[in-house]
Amino acid sequence: MMQATSSDSAAPLLAVRDVSVVFGGIVALNGVSFDMKKGQILGLIGPNGAGKTTLFNCLSRLYQPSKGDILLDGESILSRPAHRIAEIGIGRTFQNVALFPNLSVLDNVRVGTHSRTNSDIVSDSLRLPWVRSGEKAMNKRVDEILGYLDLREVAHTTVSGLPFGTQKRVELARALAAEPKILLLDEPAGGLNHEEVYVLGDLVRRIRNDRGVTVLLVEHHMGMVMSTADHVVALNFGKKLAEGTPTEVQNNADVIKAYLGSKDQ
Repeated sequence: MMQATSSDSAAPLLAVRDVSVVFGGIVALNGVSFDMKKGQILGLIGPNGAGKTTLFNCLSRLYQPSKGDILLDGESILSRPAHRIAEIGIGRTFQNVALFPNLSVLDNVRVGTHSRTNSDIVSDSLRLPWVRSGEKAMNKRVDEILGYLDLREVAHTTVSGLPFGTQKRVELARALAAEPKILLLDEPAGGLNHEEVYVLGDLVRRIRNDRGVTVLLVEHHMGMVMSTADHVVALNFGKKLAEGTPTEVQNNADVIKAYLGSKDQ
C-alpha cells in the first residue's frame, strides 16, 4: 500500500475548504472541510440527503459552491468549467453509467484520451507527423488500459450489448485513459451483485497501488467502503459528522446514530 510522505501531509493533493452550497434557501452543504493525501483512497459516506452527491458535483465542477474553496495541488479549481476538469487531472465515473451506448468499447475508451491531446481540426485533417505520433501513443495507452481491465476481448463490441458490470469497467477504463491524478467514483457498486462489489473493491485498490491514482469513493455499500478506503469522511445533513480510519468512523456514536437512529428520535 502506498504511504504518504511527510510532504504529502503538509500539502494535500486535494483540499476541500469550508465548502457550503445553498439551493434556493436550502443548505445542501454547510462548511465542509477535509484533505486528501496523494495515493489515498478516501470514502465519502452518509445517509440519503447527507450532501455526498452535492459535494461530489462540486469536485467535478457541475455545481459551484456558495462559499469556500476546493484546491488541487494548492490551486483553486472553482474557476474551471466541468468540461475542462480532466485537463488538470480529475477523472470521474457516474452513478448511472454515462457511456456512448452505440459506440464500441474501444471508441468509448478513446474518448477519455481527448483531454490529453493537443491536436486541432486543421492538424488532424492534414495528418501532420506530430499528430500521427500522438495518435500512436494514444492507441498504445488505450490498449494497455483495455488489457489492464480485461476488456480486450470485447474491445470491438458495442457497449449497449454488454452486461452492466462490464459497462462499469468500460467507464472506469475511459476515466483512466485521461491519466487522472484523482479519480472520483460515484456509487461504483450500484447495480452490482455481492461478488462483483468485492471484485470492484479489489480493483480500486489495485488501481491505486499500480497506477498511483488517488481515489475519492462515494458509496452507499458500507462493506465496500470499509474494506477499500484508507480514510473515511461521514456527512449528515450537509455537515461533516466524523472523519478518520474506517474502524474509527464505523464505531463513531454519531455515525451509528445517523444511520440507525436512536431511541431518543
